[in-house]
Amino acid sequence: MYKNKTICVVVPAHNEEKLIGRVIETMPGFVDKIVIVDDKSSDRTVEKVNSYLNKLREKLVLIQHKDNQGVGGAIVTGYKWALDSEMDITAVMAGDAQMDPDDLPTLIDAVIEDKIDYAKGNRLFTGQAWQKIPRVRYLGNSCLSLLTKIASGYWHVADSQTGYTAITIEVLKYIDLDAIYKRYGMPNDLLVHINIGHYRVKDIPINPVYNIGEKSGIRLWKVIPTMSRLLLKRFFWRLLQKYVIRDFHPLIFFYLLGLILFPVGLSFGAYLIYYRIVCGPVAATSALFASFLFISGLQSLFFAMWFDMEYNKDLK
Repeated sequence: MYKNKTICVVVPAHNEEKLIGRVIETMPGFVDKIVIVDDKSSDRTVEKVNSYLNKLREKLVLIQHKDNQGVGGAIVTGYKWALDSEMDITAVMAGDAQMDPDDLPTLIDAVIEDKIDYAKGNRLFTGQAWQKIPRVRYLGNSCLSLLTKIASGYWHVADSQTGYTAITIEVLKYIDLDAIYKRYGMPNDLLVHINIGHYRVKDIPINPVYNIGEKSGIRLWKVIPTMSRLLLKRFFWRLLQKYVIRDFHPLIFFYLLGLILFPVGLSFGAYLIYYRIVCGPVAATSALFASFLFISGLQSLFFAMWFDMEYNKDLK
C-alpha cells in the first residue's frame, strides 16, 4: 500500500533476460503487485522471472503471451489484470530497466495528491536529456510528440513516447482496452482515448536512463510513417467523438476549412512557381488567389488548434 492506495506495476517484457532481474530487485517496497507480462520471449526471460517467484510469491505475477502482441498488447494485458484485481493505481515500467524506480513515488503522488487521472513521465524536462538520449531517438521522439499533441488534444504533454506512467482504476474502467493500439504507438493512442473521456494528464519530470545494456528494436524509419498514419486516424476520430457526437464545438469548421484550403493553396502556389520557372510569367490574380487560399487555410488551422488548446486547458 502507498498512502492507503493499492499499487500495481505492469512490466512488459520481450527478450529481457539481462535486465528483468534488475527491474524486480529494484522495485520499491510499497508496490503491492509486480505483473510481468512476457510477450513470447525467445530467450530466458521467463526462466529469470520464475527464479524470483518463490521468494516473491505474494507480490510477483507472471503472465505469458502465447503470441507476440507488441509492447502495447503486453501493457493492455497487465491493465486488464490490475482492473480485475481492483488495484487503485497501476504504473508501467519497462522490462529493460530504463525507468528509474526512484521516480515512481513522484508519479503516484501526482495521482493521489494532485488528483491527476494519468501521470506521464517526461524525460525531456531535465537538461541531461540531450546528452543521455541517443540523438536519433531524441529527434524522432520530438517529432512524434508534436504530432501527438495535435492528435490527442493534450498540448502540454511533451514526451509522448515514454511508457513510464501511472493511471487510476477509474480511467481503466472507462477505456475500451481492447480498442487500444497494441504496438509501439500504444501510449499515443491511449492519450487520445483518455482525452475523449476528458481526464486530467500531467507531465512528471523523470530521469532518463540509457546505456545500461538495453537494446532497442525500434527503427524510426519504419515507426514514424506508421505512427503518423495512426495519429492521423485518431485525430479525426477524436474530433468526431469529442466535438460532434458527445458535444459540439465550432473548431470543427475551422479544422475542415483549414484542411481544405491549406493544401489547395499550397499545391496551387507550387504549380505557379513551377509554371513561372518553366513557362514564363503568371497572372497576378492567380498568385494572389494562391496566397489567399494558403494564408486562409493556415489561419484556420491555427484558430482550430487554439480553440482545442482552450477547450482542454483544464486537463493538466
